[in-house]
Amino acid sequence: MSSSPLSSVETARAAVAARLLAIMRDAGLTGHELATRCGWHKSKSSRIARGRTPPSDADIRAWCTACGAEDQIADLIASSRNAASMYVEWKRIHRDGMRRVHEQTVPLYQRTRHFRVYASNLVPGMLQTSEYATGLLRSITDFQRTPDDVAEAVRARLNRSRVVRQGDHRFALLLEEAVLRYRVSDDAAMVGQLSHLLSVMARPNVSLGVIPFSTRRTVWPLEAFYAFDDAQVAVETLTAEINVTAPSEIRTYLRAFGDLSKIAVFGSEARNLITEAVDSLG
Repeated sequence: MSSSPLSSVETARAAVAARLLAIMRDAGLTGHELATRCGWHKSKSSRIARGRTPPSDADIRAWCTACGAEDQIADLIASSRNAASMYVEWKRIHRDGMRRVHEQTVPLYQRTRHFRVYASNLVPGMLQTSEYATGLLRSITDFQRTPDDVAEAVRARLNRSRVVRQGDHRFALLLEEAVLRYRVSDDAAMVGQLSHLLSVMARPNVSLGVIPFSTRRTVWPLEAFYAFDDAQVAVETLTAEINVTAPSEIRTYLRAFGDLSKIAVFGSEARNLITEAVDSLG
């Protein structure tokens, strides 16, 4: 099992670098000759060809033009942008606040038929209540020091979450028991959130499992991830969202989800764990 979701990003960047290197060699140029034609420092072409420096759109245009490969510019720019979009820092995503990113991901949520979500630290966004989301997004805004649009972002998150109730969507969700205990909002909001979980897990399109503290682990706790059909996995880290699109890595995440499902409890056992968490709040 891959230990780092960054491997998809690195693979995509390496593929762009390899294509640029092949174009240079097909043109019969050395790295020094290419840098001279582009008006660059002599080491720049080497850094790009080795994948050490991601090329800008302008770099790709200059590279291909110098090699007489103008017909490959558009495709290479698209591939480079795709590699760059796989790893996006939260501060960049949230530079104008959090509302916009929720609105931008609505089409992804609407076209996804089968959601598989593993939550190791928080209640998944599509199951969050307004009060829980407010407490969470407030703490994220304060920590990231990004513009404060918490109220608008909460409304956008709840609007995006309508897919749970509308349309032909299926949800398989796994929560570590710790998720039920982490107090990311005040006690009243936590009670409301946990009560909402008890309600939503009764829906026919929702399968909600809890991985107990006491279970014998066959899969160690992982970073939280969202699988959208078999097409994309979004992995959440402290500093960035990583979008995995390589089929082999998607299969690895789905295999991990399947193995985690085997150590989770469902139905009445999951309800009991949620109820115990509610009772602990007094």
